[in-house]
Amino acid sequence: MLSRVADSIYWMSRYVERAENVARFVDVNLNLMLDAPSGTGQQWQPLVNITGDHADFTKRYEEPTQHNVTQFLTFDRDNPNSIISCLRAARENARSVREIISSEMWLQLNSFYLMVNSAAASGKLVDSPHDFFSEVKLASHLFLGLTDATMTHGEGWHFGRLGRMLERADKTSRILDVKYFILLRSAADVGTPFDDVQWAAVLRSASAFEMYRKRHGRIAPKSIVEFLLLDAEFPRAIRFCLDSARDSLHAITGTPVGTYRKAPEKLLGQLCSDLAYVNVDDAIADGLHEYLDTLQTKMNLVSGGIYETLLAKRVPEARPAPKEKIQKQKQE
Repeated sequence: MLSRVADSIYWMSRYVERAENVARFVDVNLNLMLDAPSGTGQQWQPLVNITGDHADFTKRYEEPTQHNVTQFLTFDRDNPNSIISCLRAARENARSVREIISSEMWLQLNSFYLMVNSAAASGKLVDSPHDFFSEVKLASHLFLGLTDATMTHGEGWHFGRLGRMLERADKTSRILDVKYFILLRSAADVGTPFDDVQWAAVLRSASAFEMYRKRHGRIAPKSIVEFLLLDAEFPRAIRFCLDSARDSLHAITGTPVGTYRKAPEKLLGQLCSDLAYVNVDDAIADGLHEYLDTLQTKMNLVSGGIYETLLAKRVPEARPAPKEKIQKQKQE
Protein backbone atom coordinates (compact mmCIF):
# COMPACT_ATOMS: atom_id res chain seq x y z
CA MET A 1 0.00 0.00 0.00
CA LEU A 2 1.24 3.50 -0.84
CA SER A 3 2.43 5.45 2.20
CA ARG A 4 0.13 8.33 1.15
CA VAL A 5 -2.92 6.07 1.26
CA ALA A 6 -1.88 4.42 4.53
CA ASP A 7 -1.25 7.82 6.11
CA SER A 8 -4.69 9.13 5.07
CA ILE A 9 -6.53 6.10 6.46
CA TYR A 10 -4.49 6.15 9.66
CA TRP A 11 -5.20 9.83 10.33
CA MET A 12 -8.81 9.63 9.20
CA SER A 13 -9.43 7.12 11.98
CA ARG A 14 -7.39 9.03 14.54
CA TYR A 15 -9.22 12.29 13.86
CA VAL A 16 -12.68 10.71 14.17
CA GLU A 17 -11.66 9.04 17.43
CA ARG A 18 -10.18 12.32 18.69
CA ALA A 19 -13.36 14.23 17.93
CA GLU A 20 -15.38 11.68 19.88
CA ASN A 21 -13.03 11.79 22.84
CA VAL A 22 -13.01 15.59 22.99
CA ALA A 23 -16.80 15.38 23.14
CA ARG A 24 -16.48 12.94 26.06
CA PHE A 25 -14.02 15.20 27.84
CA VAL A 26 -16.20 18.29 27.66
CA ASP A 27 -19.44 16.44 28.35
CA VAL A 28 -18.13 14.85 31.55
CA ASN A 29 -17.01 18.23 32.86
CA LEU A 30 -20.40 19.78 32.06
CA ASN A 31 -22.18 16.98 33.92
CA LEU A 32 -19.89 17.34 36.91
CA MET A 33 -20.74 21.00 37.15
CA LEU A 34 -24.37 19.97 37.66
CA ASP A 35 -23.48 17.49 40.41
CA ALA A 36 -20.85 19.60 42.13
CA PRO A 37 -21.62 20.98 45.60
CA SER A 38 -22.73 24.59 45.71
CA GLY A 39 -19.84 27.01 45.82
CA THR A 40 -17.45 24.67 44.08
CA GLY A 41 -15.40 26.57 41.55
CA GLN A 42 -15.58 25.52 37.95
CA GLN A 43 -12.31 24.27 36.54
CA TRP A 44 -12.19 24.69 32.78
CA GLN A 45 -8.56 25.67 32.27
CA PRO A 46 -7.29 22.10 32.95
CA LEU A 47 -9.40 20.85 30.04
CA VAL A 48 -7.30 23.04 27.76
CA ASN A 49 -4.04 22.12 29.49
CA ILE A 50 -4.62 18.38 29.21
CA THR A 51 -5.09 18.62 25.43
CA GLY A 52 -1.79 20.50 25.13
CA ASP A 53 -3.40 23.61 23.65
CA HIS A 54 -2.83 26.10 26.49
CA ALA A 55 -0.59 28.46 24.48
CA ASP A 56 -2.99 28.52 21.54
CA PHE A 57 -5.96 29.15 23.83
CA THR A 58 -4.39 32.07 25.71
CA LYS A 59 -3.55 33.84 22.45
CA ARG A 60 -7.22 34.22 21.51
CA TYR A 61 -9.26 33.97 24.70
CA GLU A 62 -9.05 36.14 27.80
CA GLU A 63 -10.52 33.83 30.45
CA PRO A 64 -10.97 30.03 30.66
CA THR A 65 -14.73 30.30 31.17
CA GLN A 66 -17.17 27.51 30.33
CA HIS A 67 -18.24 29.29 27.13
CA ASN A 68 -14.69 30.03 25.96
CA VAL A 69 -13.33 26.56 26.62
CA THR A 70 -16.28 24.70 25.08
CA GLN A 71 -16.14 27.00 22.05
CA PHE A 72 -12.38 26.46 21.71
CA LEU A 73 -12.62 22.67 22.01
CA THR A 74 -15.76 22.26 19.93
CA PHE A 75 -16.22 24.82 17.16
CA ASP A 76 -12.98 26.81 16.92
CA ARG A 77 -11.76 26.24 13.36
CA ASP A 78 -8.34 27.69 14.23
CA ASN A 79 -7.81 25.04 16.90
CA PRO A 80 -6.58 21.91 15.06
CA ASN A 81 -7.81 19.69 17.90
CA SER A 82 -11.35 21.02 18.13
CA ILE A 83 -14.18 18.69 17.17
CA ILE A 84 -15.01 20.57 13.98
CA SER A 85 -11.34 20.79 12.92
CA CYS A 86 -10.79 17.07 13.56
CA LEU A 87 -13.81 16.14 11.45
CA ARG A 88 -12.76 18.50 8.68
CA ALA A 89 -9.31 16.87 8.62
CA ALA A 90 -10.85 13.38 8.76
CA ARG A 91 -13.11 14.19 5.82
CA GLU A 92 -10.23 15.56 3.75
CA ASN A 93 -8.21 12.41 4.41
CA ALA A 94 -11.22 10.28 3.50
CA ARG A 95 -11.73 12.26 0.29
CA SER A 96 -8.20 11.41 -0.84
CA VAL A 97 -8.77 7.65 -0.41
CA ARG A 98 -12.37 7.27 -1.57
CA GLU A 99 -11.33 4.47 -3.89
CA ILE A 100 -10.07 2.50 -0.85
CA ILE A 101 -12.80 3.07 1.75
CA SER A 102 -16.45 2.14 1.23
CA SER A 103 -19.07 4.59 -0.01
CA GLU A 104 -21.02 4.05 3.23
CA MET A 105 -18.01 5.22 5.25
CA TRP A 106 -17.64 8.33 3.12
CA LEU A 107 -21.34 9.23 3.34
CA GLN A 108 -21.40 8.81 7.13
CA LEU A 109 -18.26 10.86 7.67
CA ASN A 110 -19.56 13.59 5.38
CA SER A 111 -22.91 13.63 7.23
CA PHE A 112 -21.05 13.69 10.54
CA TYR A 113 -19.09 16.78 9.53
CA LEU A 114 -22.18 18.54 8.17
CA MET A 115 -24.07 17.83 11.40
CA VAL A 116 -21.35 19.46 13.50
CA ASN A 117 -21.05 22.32 11.02
CA SER A 118 -24.79 22.93 11.25
CA ALA A 119 -24.68 22.85 15.06
CA ALA A 120 -21.91 25.45 15.02
CA ALA A 121 -24.07 27.77 12.91
CA SER A 122 -27.30 27.22 14.84
CA GLY A 123 -25.97 27.58 18.38
CA LYS A 124 -27.17 24.11 19.38
CA LEU A 125 -24.32 23.77 21.86
CA VAL A 126 -25.76 26.57 23.98
CA ASP A 127 -29.32 25.21 23.97
CA SER A 128 -28.64 21.51 24.59
CA PRO A 129 -24.93 20.67 24.97
CA HIS A 130 -25.51 17.14 26.27
CA ASP A 131 -27.67 16.26 23.25
CA PHE A 132 -25.03 17.62 20.89
CA PHE A 133 -22.15 15.69 22.45
CA SER A 134 -24.28 12.54 22.49
CA GLU A 135 -24.88 12.97 18.75
CA VAL A 136 -21.12 13.34 18.19
CA LYS A 137 -20.40 10.10 20.05
CA LEU A 138 -23.16 8.19 18.28
CA ALA A 139 -22.05 9.44 14.87
CA SER A 140 -18.52 8.26 15.63
CA HIS A 141 -19.85 4.85 16.68
CA LEU A 142 -21.81 4.58 13.45
CA PHE A 143 -18.71 5.39 11.41
CA LEU A 144 -16.75 2.73 13.28
CA GLY A 145 -19.53 0.16 12.74
CA LEU A 146 -19.67 0.91 9.03
CA THR A 147 -15.88 0.65 8.80
CA ASP A 148 -15.91 -2.82 10.33
CA ALA A 149 -18.96 -3.96 8.35
CA THR A 150 -18.24 -2.57 4.87
CA MET A 151 -14.46 -2.34 4.48
CA THR A 152 -12.28 -5.31 3.61
CA HIS A 153 -10.23 -6.26 6.67
CA GLY A 154 -6.95 -6.00 4.84
CA GLU A 155 -3.97 -3.70 5.16
CA GLY A 156 -6.00 -0.49 4.87
CA TRP A 157 -8.43 -1.59 7.59
CA HIS A 158 -5.51 -2.44 9.89
CA PHE A 159 -4.00 1.02 9.38
CA GLY A 160 -7.35 2.49 10.40
CA ARG A 161 -7.60 0.31 13.51
CA LEU A 162 -3.97 1.05 14.40
CA GLY A 163 -4.62 4.80 14.40
CA ARG A 164 -7.94 4.49 16.22
CA MET A 165 -6.60 2.29 19.01
CA LEU A 166 -3.51 4.40 19.65
CA GLU A 167 -5.69 7.51 19.85
CA ARG A 168 -8.19 5.78 22.14
CA ALA A 169 -5.47 4.47 24.48
CA ASP A 170 -4.01 7.96 24.77
CA LYS A 171 -7.38 9.53 25.57
CA THR A 172 -8.34 6.86 28.11
CA SER A 173 -5.07 7.54 29.91
CA ARG A 174 -5.95 11.25 29.94
CA ILE A 175 -9.44 10.52 31.25
CA LEU A 176 -7.85 8.65 34.17
CA ASP A 177 -5.47 11.54 34.71
CA VAL A 178 -8.49 13.84 34.92
CA LYS A 179 -9.40 12.30 38.27
CA TYR A 180 -6.32 13.71 39.94
CA PHE A 181 -5.71 16.92 38.02
CA ILE A 182 -9.14 18.14 36.92
CA LEU A 183 -11.97 16.52 38.80
CA LEU A 184 -10.48 16.36 42.30
CA ARG A 185 -10.75 19.90 43.60
CA SER A 186 -9.81 19.33 47.23
CA ALA A 187 -8.39 16.62 49.45
CA ALA A 188 -11.48 17.14 51.60
CA ASP A 189 -13.59 15.60 48.81
CA VAL A 190 -11.88 12.20 49.09
CA GLY A 191 -14.25 9.54 50.40
CA THR A 192 -17.32 11.78 50.17
CA PRO A 193 -20.41 11.19 48.00
CA PHE A 194 -19.03 13.81 45.62
CA ASP A 195 -15.90 11.69 45.23
CA ASP A 196 -18.10 8.77 44.11
CA VAL A 197 -19.84 11.09 41.64
CA GLN A 198 -16.47 12.02 40.20
CA TRP A 199 -15.37 8.43 39.77
CA ALA A 200 -18.70 7.51 38.17
CA ALA A 201 -18.18 10.42 35.77
CA VAL A 202 -14.74 9.08 34.86
CA LEU A 203 -16.33 5.76 33.94
CA ARG A 204 -19.13 7.40 31.96
CA SER A 205 -16.63 9.51 30.05
CA ALA A 206 -15.20 6.24 28.70
CA SER A 207 -18.63 4.61 28.24
CA ALA A 208 -17.47 2.17 30.91
CA PHE A 209 -19.95 2.70 33.73
CA GLU A 210 -22.31 -0.20 32.99
CA MET A 211 -19.58 -2.70 32.10
CA TYR A 212 -17.64 -1.76 35.21
CA ARG A 213 -20.69 -2.26 37.44
CA LYS A 214 -21.33 -5.66 35.88
CA ARG A 215 -17.73 -6.67 36.59
CA HIS A 216 -16.98 -5.04 39.95
CA GLY A 217 -20.25 -3.75 41.40
CA ARG A 218 -19.60 -0.89 43.80
CA ILE A 219 -17.55 2.20 42.97
CA ALA A 220 -13.98 1.68 44.18
CA PRO A 221 -11.09 3.86 42.91
CA LYS A 222 -8.54 1.04 42.68
CA SER A 223 -10.97 -1.19 40.78
CA ILE A 224 -11.78 1.64 38.36
CA VAL A 225 -8.11 2.29 37.66
CA GLU A 226 -7.53 -1.43 37.15
CA PHE A 227 -10.54 -1.70 34.82
CA LEU A 228 -9.65 1.26 32.59
CA LEU A 229 -5.92 0.58 32.61
CA LEU A 230 -5.44 -3.18 32.65
CA ASP A 231 -8.63 -4.91 31.48
CA ALA A 232 -7.93 -7.13 28.46
CA GLU A 233 -11.57 -7.36 27.31
CA PHE A 234 -13.12 -3.89 27.64
CA PRO A 235 -12.64 -2.07 24.29
CA ARG A 236 -11.69 1.28 25.83
CA ALA A 237 -9.25 -0.07 28.40
CA ILE A 238 -5.67 0.94 27.66
CA ARG A 239 -4.38 -2.64 27.64
CA PHE A 240 -7.08 -3.78 25.20
CA CYS A 241 -6.36 -0.83 22.89
CA LEU A 242 -2.62 -1.38 22.81
CA ASP A 243 -3.00 -5.12 22.31
CA SER A 244 -5.30 -4.43 19.33
CA ALA A 245 -2.87 -1.84 17.94
CA ARG A 246 -0.02 -4.34 18.27
CA ASP A 247 -1.98 -7.01 16.40
CA SER A 248 -2.77 -4.61 13.55
CA LEU A 249 0.83 -3.42 13.37
CA HIS A 250 2.07 -6.99 13.02
CA ALA A 251 -0.64 -7.72 10.43
CA ILE A 252 0.68 -4.78 8.39
CA THR A 253 4.37 -5.66 8.65
CA GLY A 254 3.92 -9.43 8.46
CA THR A 255 6.12 -9.94 11.51
CA PRO A 256 4.86 -12.69 13.89
CA VAL A 257 3.52 -11.41 17.21
CA GLY A 258 6.18 -11.84 19.89
CA THR A 259 9.00 -10.92 17.55
CA TYR A 260 10.01 -7.66 15.89
CA ARG A 261 11.89 -6.32 12.91
CA LYS A 262 11.07 -2.64 13.24
CA ALA A 263 11.44 -0.20 16.13
CA PRO A 264 7.70 0.51 16.69
CA GLU A 265 7.02 -3.24 16.91
CA LYS A 266 9.56 -3.50 19.73
CA LEU A 267 8.24 -0.42 21.56
CA LEU A 268 4.61 -1.48 21.31
CA GLY A 269 5.43 -5.07 22.28
CA GLN A 270 7.22 -3.84 25.40
CA LEU A 271 4.25 -1.64 26.32
CA CYS A 272 1.83 -4.54 25.98
CA SER A 273 4.06 -6.81 28.06
CA ASP A 274 4.39 -4.19 30.78
CA LEU A 275 0.62 -3.80 31.00
CA ALA A 276 0.13 -7.56 31.07
CA TYR A 277 2.28 -7.92 34.18
CA VAL A 278 1.97 -4.59 36.05
CA ASN A 279 0.18 -4.61 39.39
CA VAL A 280 -2.41 -1.86 39.88
CA ASP A 281 -1.30 -1.38 43.49
CA ASP A 282 2.23 -0.59 42.30
CA ALA A 283 0.97 1.86 39.68
CA ILE A 284 -1.08 3.74 42.27
CA ALA A 285 1.58 3.60 45.01
CA ASP A 286 4.25 5.05 42.72
CA GLY A 287 1.88 7.85 41.67
CA LEU A 288 -0.84 7.30 39.11
CA HIS A 289 -0.16 10.59 37.36
CA GLU A 290 3.53 9.77 36.98
CA TYR A 291 2.73 6.28 35.70
CA LEU A 292 0.23 7.59 33.15
CA ASP A 293 2.57 10.38 32.09
CA THR A 294 5.30 7.84 31.36
CA LEU A 295 2.79 5.67 29.52
CA GLN A 296 1.70 8.60 27.35
CA THR A 297 5.33 9.38 26.52
CA LYS A 298 5.93 5.80 25.39
CA MET A 299 2.75 5.83 23.28
CA ASN A 300 3.98 9.02 21.61
CA LEU A 301 7.25 7.25 20.80
CA VAL A 302 5.27 4.40 19.24
CA SER A 303 3.25 6.86 17.14
CA GLY A 304 6.43 8.62 16.02
CA GLY A 305 8.06 5.31 15.14
CA ILE A 306 5.04 4.23 13.09
CA TYR A 307 5.19 7.47 11.13
CA GLU A 308 8.93 7.21 10.46
CA THR A 309 8.80 3.51 9.57
CA LEU A 310 5.52 3.11 7.69
CA LEU A 311 3.99 6.46 6.79
CA ALA A 312 6.76 8.94 6.01
CA LYS A 313 7.31 9.57 2.32
CA ARG A 314 10.76 8.47 1.32
CA VAL A 315 12.73 10.70 -1.02
CA PRO A 316 15.12 8.60 -3.12
CA GLU A 317 18.75 9.49 -2.52
CA ALA A 318 20.51 11.05 -5.49
CA ARG A 319 22.89 8.59 -7.07
CA PRO A 320 26.44 9.86 -7.65
CA ALA A 321 27.19 10.57 -11.28
CA PRO A 322 29.51 8.12 -13.07
CA LYS A 323 33.18 9.16 -13.15
CA GLU A 324 33.16 9.41 -16.96
CA LYS A 325 30.28 11.91 -16.80
CA ILE A 326 32.00 14.00 -14.12
CA GLN A 327 35.22 14.16 -16.15
CA LYS A 328 33.30 15.18 -19.26
CA GLN A 329 31.53 17.98 -17.34
CA LYS A 330 34.89 19.27 -16.09
CA GLN A 331 36.34 19.32 -19.64
CA GLU A 332 33.32 21.30 -20.85
